[in-house]
Amino acid sequence: MPSFNRLFSAVALLLAGIAPIPAQTLEHRPPPAPKPPVVTKAASSGDAALAPAPPILSPGTNLQVELTRHYPMKVNQAVEGRLLHPIYVQGKLAVPENTVLDGTVAALNPDTKSRWRARLRGDFTPFHAVQIQFNALTLPSGQVAIATSRAENGAPVLHLAPPSHATPRSLFGRAWSQAKGQLHDRVAYFTAPGRGDRAVQLLYHQLPYHPERIEAHTLWSFELTAPLQLPETSAAEFPPASAATPIPGKPETWSINAALTAGLSSATAKPGDAVQALVVEPVFDKEKQLVVPQGSVLVGKVSTVKAARSLGRNGKLRFIFQQVRFPQGADQAVQGSLAGATTASQQGLSLDAEGTISPSNHASAIAPLLLTALAGRALDSDGNLTAGTGVASNGFGFIGRIVGVAAGSRYLAAGIGYYAAALSVYENYLHSGTDVTFAKNTRIEIETTPLRAPVLAPDSQ
Repeated sequence: MPSFNRLFSAVALLLAGIAPIPAQTLEHRPPPAPKPPVVTKAASSGDAALAPAPPILSPGTNLQVELTRHYPMKVNQAVEGRLLHPIYVQGKLAVPENTVLDGTVAALNPDTKSRWRARLRGDFTPFHAVQIQFNALTLPSGQVAIATSRAENGAPVLHLAPPSHATPRSLFGRAWSQAKGQLHDRVAYFTAPGRGDRAVQLLYHQLPYHPERIEAHTLWSFELTAPLQLPETSAAEFPPASAATPIPGKPETWSINAALTAGLSSATAKPGDAVQALVVEPVFDKEKQLVVPQGSVLVGKVSTVKAARSLGRNGKLRFIFQQVRFPQGADQAVQGSLAGATTASQQGLSLDAEGTISPSNHASAIAPLLLTALAGRALDSDGNLTAGTGVASNGFGFIGRIVGVAAGSRYLAAGIGYYAAALSVYENYLHSGTDVTFAKNTRIEIETTPLRAPVLAPDSQ
């Protein structure tokens, strides 16, 4: 009996040990669990901030556009221009230079000053000041709609650059160089490309009325009024290779592109007045390291200023930069002066090697003398009356010439001619000179040398 109990216990233990085996072999195996998806670093919730964000141009971003051709001056006229300067966002190129923009003529406002100046010469055209609004930006990925302020008072694009070398000259040498420059400009007026169009415009301005147009190669400055999100593909890293190659034996210089944060004029500025410019492009040193990030502020002062005065004496302006303030809050002392500028100005500005800006002097003694001599031809009784009066009556455009010839009066023709000579004398010598004026957001190029001296205190600026 005990042996039977032992046998029964052994069989029970054996059955208990093998009982799980049929359960594993008879039941179907569950399908393998799917592998979790691979989560990239950029897509991870913890690292979402590292994902590249599309560039966004904030409201107030300034754009400067040059029109590519002439356009008739009428409301709703479609215009096309090209971007003069690239736009960067957080150190990356967002909108390249020469990007095409489309817009329309939004309004025509009376230009009183131009009307009165023209009427003194017998031109009664109702001149207008144009307002253009750009509404589209053409990127490689397609056209993007933009919301902008209106651009006003377009004027010929002027690229200022200092002369390649500066040699000391005497007063006579400077006068001779200026005379040669004026002669070269007058010869180029008749020989440079586009002389046919200039001849037509010269004829138009002799008429009492002529059509207006928006000139080609004029600069229009405006700002975004709403944020603009650009395609991700339009942003590119700034190429460090663009840093200037150092010249052996000379200290390292930084070429900084910036925009004036406020307008500046020789008529109102005083020596010591503060000047600030916002850095709009990152700057790399000779080691290809970032030294001046976008968004830094150049701080300087007006060093030389002279307001325009009577008798055609023009103004002068010079400003220097002494400090750069980085976005992180640190400061760096620098020595910087103006090395170039792009402005929409009809002042005929020039920049010398020291960074002083002054309007070019276009006064000429030839024009008043020539007009006086021609006016005297009408009083010459030996010559033909019709020819004499026609040559002499230069002072009131085409109307003056017709009146001078039709009246058949030598004295009337001579009076019209002397009026032209007097007007020329006033414009060349008696009227007030021209001030140097830079509008807000004027693009400037600054050449700076980093210093190891202590940072300037705010009081010493």
